[in-house]
Amino acid sequence: MAPPQSATTTPVVRADGRRTNQLRPVRFQNHIAPYAAGSTLIEWGNTRVICGVTVEDAVPRWMKEQAVPGGWITAEYAMLPYSTLNRKQRDSTRGKIDGRSQEIQRLIGRAMRTALDLEKLGARTLWVDCDVLQADGGTRTAAITGSYVALALAIRKLMAEGKLSESPLRRAVAAVSIGIVQKQALLDLCYEEDVAAEVDLNLVMDSGGEFIELQGTGEEATFSEEQLAEMLELGKAGVRELLAAQQAALTVL
Repeated sequence: MAPPQSATTTPVVRADGRRTNQLRPVRFQNHIAPYAAGSTLIEWGNTRVICGVTVEDAVPRWMKEQAVPGGWITAEYAMLPYSTLNRKQRDSTRGKIDGRSQEIQRLIGRAMRTALDLEKLGARTLWVDCDVLQADGGTRTAAITGSYVALALAIRKLMAEGKLSESPLRRAVAAVSIGIVQKQALLDLCYEEDVAAEVDLNLVMDSGGEFIELQGTGEEATFSEEQLAEMLELGKAGVRELLAAQQAALTVL
């Protein structure tokens, strides 16, 4: 007689009916912000984030003081008041950036800096602004994935204007969430799954298959090395799909 099926192998019925290894639909709408050097609206399931890049022909003071060559990339991230079911107060009203937003914008900045050769960028700063229009899980991974598309479009514009003699782009960057819900590893958590997750993991990778950042947390639970390996395999496959979606978006004029 076959042994009873264990809890770890019982299929989880996902909130939106997807397979455990299936991304939500991802779509890019480029040039959403006409005054930005590069911009895109990334729609990832019901999460929507506008990512825009603007160019400043100057570098931070610390770079000048330390004679650091090249340019810089910095990021800002915000959830608009109507992006969630309950209105989110603006940081400007509160008088300070909340800890979560600060953490995410630093993550976006780190991820985008790996995508470029900063010396080839020249003495300029690229500002990456990410504004969440609608949040349904994975806003930080959507912001990173959309930011690369906006960044590539901005570099394309600088090249077309003759402000760069060669592209500083190195490798594409994308990010995805993975989690464990009811002891099952799931790719790309929506909000309902995210709040129920026993483990949350955010994975940021480049197109060379190298890791940029791993953020893994047990939410009232621990996770094993085997579960970590399973989440990483799901995440790497998801990132490959996202990189392909980015490439397709960047072939559209």
